[in-house]
Amino acid sequence: MTRTPHNRSLRKSLLGTAFLALPACSSVAQAASYTMFRDPGCGCCVKWAEHFEEGMDAHVTTTNSTDMAEVKMDKGVSRELWSCHTMEVEGYVIEGHVPTAAIEKLLRERPEGVTGLAVPGMPLGSPGMEAGKRVQPYQVIAFGSIGQRVFASYP
Repeated sequence: MTRTPHNRSLRKSLLGTAFLALPACSSVAQAASYTMFRDPGCGCCVKWAEHFEEGMDAHVTTTNSTDMAEVKMDKGVSRELWSCHTMEVEGYVIEGHVPTAAIEKLLRERPEGVTGLAVPGMPLGSPGMEAGKRVQPYQVIAFGSIGQRVFASYP
């Protein structure tokens, strides 16, 4: 192909547009937004969302619901796994005070038959449930077509 001034100008214009679009694409990836469902009277959910935002470099939008049982049943969370808030992250259900390290592991490994992670109840010392030096040991439970199994344990 013969390089004419018109071709060079067009190529420069296309390259310039591509370079301008790159930062826009990367900031879209960094600005991932997730919706957390919570009871409006619960304060620990907000603390957990801050933990998630910091650990996952993401933004959490809060949707208040006075019928969290319906939200949890809708998302397929068994009653024995319930906690206070529920969120979907990249197609997975995250129930309760799950640490970001466990969520990152889930997203990295994407185990077959797992639809979500849960920390049942509200154990002291879990993200969002900090209470000084008081800590209760707890487990992160993976659930889905595999049934339920321990995914991670915390002291």
